Amino acid sequence: MLIAGGKDTSGALTSVELYDPKKRTFSATGSAVTARTAHTATLLPNGKVLVAGGENQSGKLMSAELYDPTSGTFSTTGSMTVARYDHTATLLSDGEVLIAGGYSSSEAVESAELYNPNTGTFTATGSMTSPRAVHAATRLPGGNVLITGGYDADPWEQLPRVL
Repeated sequence: MLIAGGKDTSGALTSVELYDPKKRTFSATGSAVTARTAHTATLLPNGKVLVAGGENQSGKLMSAELYDPTSGTFSTTGSMTVARYDHTATLLSDGEVLIAGGYSSSEAVESAELYNPNTGTFTATGSMTSPRAVHAATRLPGGNVLITGGYDADPWEQLPRVL
C-alpha cells in the first residue's frame, strides 16, 4: 500500500511510505517530486500509480506525477487542465482516469478531465451537472461513473475567523 504526501505542522509533504499489511510494517520509498495534500492516487493497469492535483504551501496544483514501484521513484507526467484538490480520480475500463470536481478556489468546480496513461496527457471532458468536491465516484459495471454527495463550497472557508 502506497502512502504518499499529506500534511503535518510544517505543511504539505513529499514523504512516501509503503505499508505491508502482512508484516504490518512501514518502509520509506522515493520522495514525491511535489509536496501535496488533498490529492488522489490511482493504481494504473501498468502497475504505476498516478498522483494528481492537491494543494501545498504554493496553492492549488495542476501537476501530476507517476510512482513506479519497480524503481521506487516518482517522475512528472502531464499537467491537469484545472488546478484542483479534494477531487476524485476513477480508473475507467479502458485504462484512462476520470478526474472530476474538487475545489479550484473556495468554490467547487463541475469540470472533469481524462488522463491517458499511454500519452501522459490530461484532456478536458464533459462537466458534471453540479459543482462538487469531497464527493464519491464509483465506476458502475456498465462503465458509467456514478458521482454522489460532496460540497459545492469549501466548508472551512465558510467558518468565521477569529483574529
